[in-house]
Amino acid sequence: MSKKARLILAMVVIEAFLAGIWWYLARHGMANPDRVTSDFQAVVGQTMGMAMGGLLSIGFVLFLVAARNDRKAAQSKTLR
Repeated sequence: MSKKARLILAMVVIEAFLAGIWWYLARHGMANPDRVTSDFQAVVGQTMGMAMGGLLSIGFVLFLVAARNDRKAAQSKTLR
């Protein structure tokens, strides 16, 4: 499996995990409105959105690095 494919798989798993946390916290806030602050949903949305967006942007940079490394490995294989 190429490094690009492994990175994409890892990013999908991590993003799904973060989405699950987001879903859990949103449901917790709706189920217990007396135990959370009035801006709980907005804070959770901003925080989890920032975390997922930041991770996705880091993943994009890592994807470019993985693609370059895959290209270099393929070139070194053909030279042998």
